[in-house]
Amino acid sequence: MAVPKRKHSNSRSGKRRSHHQAKPKQTGFCAQCSTAVPTHVVCPNCGYYMGRVVDEPEDS
Repeated sequence: MAVPKRKHSNSRSGKRRSHHQAKPKQTGFCAQCSTAVPTHVVCPNCGYYMGRVVDEPEDS
């Protein structure tokens, strides 16, 4: 079985891991009520998605 002959340096490991950071959630605005909503998600405020009612909002 192949085994590494030398230890990878911390710099080399860090370069590989440089793209592993968490990215912020992408948000858009609802066309009906203009609240900030994550993309490709039903609006929790009004229940609209892509111009039609998908989920009736609960009145509490």
